[in-house]
Amino acid sequence: MAVRNNQRIIIHLDYDCFYASVFEVEQPALKSLPLAVQQKQIVVTCNYTARRQGLHKLQLISDAKRICPDVVIVLGEDLTKFRDASKYLFLFVRSFIWGARVEKLGFDELFLDVTEMIEYNVGLLNAHDLATSFFHLDRKDPTVGFAYDATTFQGSTQPAGGKLGNLHKPNSQTTLLPSSITTENGAASNVLEFLDAHEIQKIPGIGSRLAQKLRAQVVGPDTVDEKVTVRDVRQYPGMGPALLEKALGGPGSAKGIGMRIWNILHGVDNTDVLEGRDVPTQISIEDSYTRLETLESVRRELVILSRSLIRRMRTDLLEKNDGNAAHGRWIAHPRTLRLSTRPRPPPGSETARVYSANRISRSVPLPLFIFNLDENLDALAERLVRDSLLSMFRKLHPEKSGWNLSLLNIAVINMVESAGDQKQSSGRDIGKMFRQQETVLQDWTVREPSPHRSTGMALEDNPEMGDSLWEEGEEDDLGLSVVDCVVCGASIPHFAQLAHAMYHAADSEYENG
Repeated sequence: MAVRNNQRIIIHLDYDCFYASVFEVEQPALKSLPLAVQQKQIVVTCNYTARRQGLHKLQLISDAKRICPDVVIVLGEDLTKFRDASKYLFLFVRSFIWGARVEKLGFDELFLDVTEMIEYNVGLLNAHDLATSFFHLDRKDPTVGFAYDATTFQGSTQPAGGKLGNLHKPNSQTTLLPSSITTENGAASNVLEFLDAHEIQKIPGIGSRLAQKLRAQVVGPDTVDEKVTVRDVRQYPGMGPALLEKALGGPGSAKGIGMRIWNILHGVDNTDVLEGRDVPTQISIEDSYTRLETLESVRRELVILSRSLIRRMRTDLLEKNDGNAAHGRWIAHPRTLRLSTRPRPPPGSETARVYSANRISRSVPLPLFIFNLDENLDALAERLVRDSLLSMFRKLHPEKSGWNLSLLNIAVINMVESAGDQKQSSGRDIGKMFRQQETVLQDWTVREPSPHRSTGMALEDNPEMGDSLWEEGEEDDLGLSVVDCVVCGASIPHFAQLAHAMYHAADSEYENG
């Protein structure tokens, strides 16, 4: 149990060995065998049986086989089964948390706000018989819950050492006494004593990018691989919220990040747990590469990623009728398509010595054809790459060669949930709005000529046409893609086409009314 907010009681639930467990549930015989999950040529995770025999995360498959010849290796490239298992567990946990305040972090972590449940059960405690207490999970049904001993902590307390988050795994917990409890002579509290020994990136809330900046501040930019602990950061001369704001702030950073990280370094996180959503805020697909440097290889990988993206959209955003997605209803419509890449710096350059996790991104309105359930998924993926993603890629990488990418990511964002009778809401059905937009815009949307669209040729079929993929559309002075309205002649940016079309549609309805 962890307290992330001084007024709220939060449980951090971490499914240990989640990825390996998914395979063990499918095949129970694997539970007693050393099991490793492979992506690329790396062990991304393994079960405890394998760990006891010397295997660990981010190990080469060849090394894993040499160390443990009897290891069972399963492929984990397809994330579908992990995503489905994660969604099932999220819905299951949310079903008995009062107020449904359950926040998901990745596939295998949840934050549960149990304040109401704890306060309710504390109010029911019998001070004369705490040892045989009962925790109620349902206000209305007193039989739903579990017995416990309220006179003692469950699991270990006040650890003298160990790794944050991994202590006493897999089936126990560690309780740190409140930070207000200190030892004699003003020594550090139990919480600070526990945190100080840990490397900075091991602290929840401090990812690789923030950790890199903190290392650069404490030990210098050329020694970012050196171990830096929480104590090193806290005791750095002049360290405080102001210095952290200067080191970590800047364009794209969260407001007040200096104070937030300063609090985290002292074991305080006031972030509220958000209520669980049935609809994700975004859907993102990515893959990493040892070397990606040709247009054809980029196009090929974008098609693969697009296929996975559309499949996930249909899985997560369709309300299926009779289990048939083809007759389903979109419960949400993402409005924006985003492409991100992570280029490697040129060999021998100054920046090549420092690992960079920085990505560059480009966003455009999501094409409406992506919601067409009658069109084949593979055909949609090819069309998305041809009509949108390759042009976006060229915006990110104007040079035609010489770049080398370590990552590609495509995502749909700016999710708008559908309104309508099934949600008992009063708004207009967003699906109808999108269909009306398509009808209104079809006669006045500017379409750039493309040999690939007119002939249906793929790039590999006609490589001499490759340069046509680099052609750019018209832009205004701010770099926004625009089209001219055939009704009034105004130049309208892409993102404003829907609103402008609805303006003309409403005006027409008024005149005809």
